[in-house]
Amino acid sequence: MRRYAELWRLPSAPLLIVAGIVGRLPGGIAPLALLLFVADRTGSYGVGGIAVGIYGLATAAVAPLLGRVADRRGFTAVLVGTGVGYPVAIGVLVTTALAGAPVVLIFLAAAFAGSLVPLLSSSLRAIWTDLADSADLADSADRADSADRVGSANVESTRQTAFALDAIALEVVWMTGPVLVAVAVATTSATWGPVIALGGAATAALVGSLAVAVSRPSRRWRPRPVEAGTVRRNPLRARGMAPALVAAFALLFGTGAIEAAMAAFADAEGKPALSGVLLSVWSVGSAIGGLWFGAQRFAMPVVRQYRWTLAACALGFAPLAFLGNAWLIGIVLFLGGTAFAPAITVQNSLVAELAPRGTLTESFTWLTTVTYAAVAAGTAIGGVLVDRPGGVTAALLLAAAAAVLAWSIAAWPGTSLQTKKLSEASS
Repeated sequence: MRRYAELWRLPSAPLLIVAGIVGRLPGGIAPLALLLFVADRTGSYGVGGIAVGIYGLATAAVAPLLGRVADRRGFTAVLVGTGVGYPVAIGVLVTTALAGAPVVLIFLAAAFAGSLVPLLSSSLRAIWTDLADSADLADSADRADSADRVGSANVESTRQTAFALDAIALEVVWMTGPVLVAVAVATTSATWGPVIALGGAATAALVGSLAVAVSRPSRRWRPRPVEAGTVRRNPLRARGMAPALVAAFALLFGTGAIEAAMAAFADAEGKPALSGVLLSVWSVGSAIGGLWFGAQRFAMPVVRQYRWTLAACALGFAPLAFLGNAWLIGIVLFLGGTAFAPAITVQNSLVAELAPRGTLTESFTWLTTVTYAAVAAGTAIGGVLVDRPGGVTAALLLAAAAAVLAWSIAAWPGTSLQTKKLSEASS
């Protein structure tokens, strides 16, 4: 735990950690709450899944634009604007559905809400990267005889710990979010429980976004200049970035399909709140795995770490389709979840290495975009599948296949998933 203690002492680290968890609670609450809410209002999980898909795709479409603005102008204005706008958009969405509006209007309201999801994950990852670099520079001043290679290793190690902590924070979100939805549904009704949960998500987004926006690292952050003699590059054209994002999409698509499958499984069992419990068990396993992973220092290159963690995720997803007992599903979700946060941690480290100078926030935003789009697509397709006989099994098989695809992309030599620094580490 020494590495986490060192990270905790970085400027404003406690505020960033707590505000990051609070502000990103909508990520754990909104998809499940929106799925249950729209399904209750329309009588179809398929329609609910599509609404969640539209919500996520809207986030995916707008986030890169916000990331580019943040790279050039800073985080504060972007976080304040989206932090205030998101609760308004959630209010419009809830009012539209409760009023019995046509499905197309519900979809439009979902798109409006999705487009205003605060840009917290990308902003925090960029801030953590800067804090890790700054900490290494300060430490290097006291070690004038240290080699550049050691300093670089320290930066990467500090980044890995920071990204692991960020992944754990997200797992806290995924863990508590579904439980909050489950509690809201269990203590009220199938209609008002999701409404209360969505209201809580909107409030959390407002508080967390404003807290990060006014923090010292956010206010003092300055855009990094592009490399000398070059124009600002599109991060998607950076070597290795596209296959890294496609692999991330495949993995996270599987998580969306699992979420839809768990909702339908719980409904079939006559216990709607069970879905939140099962998803939270998965997150507990992931948080434990991430906590252990972030405390380690691996000699293995980042690309190879990515391949191994993706393989472990695929092995964790595979048995779910063949289980029909809630206890067994919970055990497998817990065990398989221990690989998920490590995979996300390495994924973040890889994107940080691949990002061209001056595009760090935009690069992380593309990863966030891929995350929302993938989970949304997986939830939407999974929602359509579970409305059919044998659909839960089909959705879980789809999730396992997606994880295998993610591993295949990362493991295939022709994907050029490599950087100069990573190549040197491999030699």
